[in-house]
Amino acid sequence: METTHIHEDVPGGVPLKMWTRGVPVEDEAKRQLENAARLPIVFKHIAAMPDVHFGIGATVGSVIPTLKAIIPAAVGVDIGCGMIACKTTLTANDLPDNLGPLRSAIERAVPHGRQPGSRDPGAWQKAPGSVNTAWSQLEPEFTELCRDYPKLAKTNNIQHLGTLGSGNHFIEVCLDEAGSVWFMLHSGSRGVGNAIGTMFIELAKQDAMRNNVHLPDRDLAYFEEGSRYFGDYVRAVGWAQKFAAINREVMMKRVIDAAKTVIHKNFQSHIEAVNCHHNYVQKERHFGEEVYVTRKGAVSAKAGQLGIIPGSMGARSYIVRGKGHADSFESCSHGAGRVMSRGEAKRRFTLADHRAATAGVECRKDKDLIDETPAAYKDIDAVMEAQRELVEVVHTLKQVVCVKG
Repeated sequence: METTHIHEDVPGGVPLKMWTRGVPVEDEAKRQLENAARLPIVFKHIAAMPDVHFGIGATVGSVIPTLKAIIPAAVGVDIGCGMIACKTTLTANDLPDNLGPLRSAIERAVPHGRQPGSRDPGAWQKAPGSVNTAWSQLEPEFTELCRDYPKLAKTNNIQHLGTLGSGNHFIEVCLDEAGSVWFMLHSGSRGVGNAIGTMFIELAKQDAMRNNVHLPDRDLAYFEEGSRYFGDYVRAVGWAQKFAAINREVMMKRVIDAAKTVIHKNFQSHIEAVNCHHNYVQKERHFGEEVYVTRKGAVSAKAGQLGIIPGSMGARSYIVRGKGHADSFESCSHGAGRVMSRGEAKRRFTLADHRAATAGVECRKDKDLIDETPAAYKDIDAVMEAQRELVEVVHTLKQVVCVKG
């Protein structure tokens, strides 16, 4: 098969392999990738996905394999952020003509960052029910973490379980190519994951300064196996990733229950279902070596594995099946990827632009969402074409309802 990636050598580092043909790559993102490639712990090469763009700490859309070490800032602070999607037995004809009440029901069921009154989700959880059940799977290990790191106990841990967050996090009702209804959402480990990430990023920087480690970028400070904080970080990041996956499951149940209050036809969900991280680290075997693979804005795409690649709030999304491409470390993109900053999007686009771009989608169309307008993102079709050797499309989804955090 003709290769679709670009190979670039990095002086003093490992090469870059970039699946970016036909999509823009900022100079700042390229510099970030090159800096990471110069770290002595990076294995073989760095893979860049077609949605690659400049990020805080490390490049979004990068796959960084490391030997006996982990870079906390490459994992980031939105630990375990990812997607969940499930297919239902409903079809387009089963949806009401007016989708406003369905959106409102979902907004009431799942607290989200920009919803009035939702900044204190604890007020919403007067009868947590499923949240308490879910927390019971997380609490014992969290209690142990808090013994070593007491400040984590003060985070909004259980209060954020079952809540969406803000920014690019969302809930959607979608139709696939056959007219089947899907529910899909994007969220992660919320405040407690942010606290874990922030704390260990700072500890890694302090370690690097104390040990006089030369770094091309201070944000790329890392823990090596056997160092003081390595084991604690692995334990904490693993817990945050578990929190994120359970958080998505709790919210999906609430979305489905909310839909049943509006759609009166009985239906089943999870006919097909995917729950995948796209900001995380885990140990894997590649090219004959056990390595830590950090996917910051990338999804595991092992042969036959299902994943989710969402577009922007006015574009198509995709359920994909991985092809297990070795050079990508069996990965694919996590979405379309931003093509401009939030500030630039607010300067460049008007409310009329945003309303036109989201025509036909039941969603908020106010000035607070201009930074999430579709034109602020790369063309999802170009992104999918650039990674055709990494995944095959199983379902094409188009949203009809979008709830933004």
